Amino acid sequence: MKDFAGKILLITGGTGSFGNAVLNQFLSSDIAEIRIFSRDEKKQDDMRKRIAHDKVKFFIGDVREPQSIKFAMQGVDYVFHAAALKQVPSCEFFPMEAVKTNVIGTDNVLNAAIDAKVRKVICLSTDKAAYPINAMGTSKAMMEKVARAKVGIAGDTLICCTRYGNVMASRGSVIPLFIQQIKAGKPITITDPAMTRYLMSLDEAVALVVFAFQNAQPGDLFVQKSPASTIADLATAVQRLFGDTGMRTIGSRHGEKLYETLLTTEERVHSEDLGGYFRVPADNRDLNYDQYFVEGVEHGDDPEPYTSHNTRRLTVDEVVEKLKTLSIVQGALAGQSEKA
Repeated sequence: MKDFAGKILLITGGTGSFGNAVLNQFLSSDIAEIRIFSRDEKKQDDMRKRIAHDKVKFFIGDVREPQSIKFAMQGVDYVFHAAALKQVPSCEFFPMEAVKTNVIGTDNVLNAAIDAKVRKVICLSTDKAAYPINAMGTSKAMMEKVARAKVGIAGDTLICCTRYGNVMASRGSVIPLFIQQIKAGKPITITDPAMTRYLMSLDEAVALVVFAFQNAQPGDLFVQKSPASTIADLATAVQRLFGDTGMRTIGSRHGEKLYETLLTTEERVHSEDLGGYFRVPADNRDLNYDQYFVEGVEHGDDPEPYTSHNTRRLTVDEVVEKLKTLSIVQGALAGQSEKA
């Protein structure tokens, strides 16, 4: 964390799962200040009492409101932009709300960062932005476009994006739901047993953002190579830990994919393999329209997209071990042992 020594970091949407994970890792470092920017005063108050650390400062505001983010941005060195509407069903019902937060909100954050001469901004995106079929994914795809379009006018502010798959036990994750259902003696409800999802821990999500922070060029997109599991295997793994109450298939929800994509075929063509990560450099063509309509770009055979169907598939035993690293699982198991 030496890059953050003596610096001020702003986290938009900082009361969420990602913000909490950053605090857990960064508070013991030499960072000067971490600013938590969000619109939920209750969550801020809860976090303030729980953290009780003089390095953490709280700013009430909304990325939809340019003046509030502009005020919080003064003197900031680095930004992790995590504020988002990310629940697929709610974005399907209220797509314009997704646009206001995920697209316009990102534009506001980046404008404020450029005006304040922030050094680096890392925008957090999602696998649902690749080949999007729902409003949430479409809005996050537009968020990425906004971020990349800003690069040309960003001056000394470096802007890049990270894209990751399902973060286990984050807000909206199915794992806490499975645990609740088992503890209530009810069968686990699964959408489609064959559906696959990437499995990534919060610590891995933070590691991806830090890697991007340390290695990005303007406009880059970074993806971590992540293993995946079927929903059936994930449910089985949870039941191995907490008890078998059976499973009930309820069918896919509106806007859900059978599998998720972290890199499209088009992105994979231009990507750079960095070992544990992929880097997709920005398309730096200028507004010479001949490059889009007349000349084009030649390349060889198109590779496969990078999806939760063709990445490494975890066994049930491996999923169990990954689940054991989650604090929510550890706490639930500890509570189960105390009752026994």
